[in-house]
Amino acid sequence: MRVMIIGASGDRRKFGNKAVRAYLRQNETVLPVNPHESEIEGVRAFPHVRDVPGPIDRALFYVPPHVGLEVIDDLARRGDVSEVWLNPGAESDELIARARELGFDPIMACAIVDIGERP
Repeated sequence: MRVMIIGASGDRRKFGNKAVRAYLRQNETVLPVNPHESEIEGVRAFPHVRDVPGPIDRALFYVPPHVGLEVIDDLARRGDVSEVWLNPGAESDELIARARELGFDPIMACAIVDIGERP
C-alpha cells in the first residue's frame, strides 16, 4: 500500500510521526508530506501533495482542518488517490463537505488503529 501522510512530522511525539512509524512497521510505502522537512524517520519527505509520486492508496490527514482545506483540491486534481482519511483533529464539517464535493468519501477514523497499531 502507498500511503501519503499529510502533516508528517520529525517530532516523534506528534501523530504525523507516529503514523509514519506505524506504516513503516507494516512494511507499507510511506510518502510523508511536510514543507519544512526533507526527511522523516529516514524517508524522503515531499513539500506538497502535488510532488508525491503516485498512485496513492491512502492519503492520511494530520493537519488542522484549515490546512486540509488548502490541500484537498490539489489532492483531488491528482486523480490517483483512492482513500482520504481525516484523523481525529483533522476533520471539520467544511473539510468533510469539500472532500465529498470533490468525489472523495472521507473516512473519519484513526488510520493508525485501522492497521492494528496503537498510537
